[in-house]
Amino acid sequence: MNILTDIFVVLVAIEFVYIFYLETIATTSKKTSETFGISQKALDGRNVNVLLKNQGVYNLLIAMMLLIALFFMHSKGTIILLLNYIILVAAYGAVSSDPKIFPKQGGLALIALILLLIFGI
Repeated sequence: MNILTDIFVVLVAIEFVYIFYLETIATTSKKTSETFGISQKALDGRNVNVLLKNQGVYNLLIAMMLLIALFFMHSKGTIILLLNYIILVAAYGAVSSDPKIFPKQGGLALIALILLLIFGI
């Protein structure tokens, strides 16, 4: 296994656990408001609050799947699939919402994917 590739895959997982934290646990916090460009008042609204919590669970599960694929399955194909999913979702967010989303959500995943394709796991 390539330690550099492993580190970047773990960093992507940590990033998605952090997104889970912001969206699901600290949903109405100032940091969540700043990160997603949503007012704290809007975050207090039931619909936005429920939607963010739901999205947070998706992000936690992506992190868990990356870690399972890396440490238990040792599956390069699964990791490539998940990293591509993250990159495509980040690209969609950049086009549909805010271009800043891509480097924030997809940057580490893109680096991890490139390293994985070069060095493998």
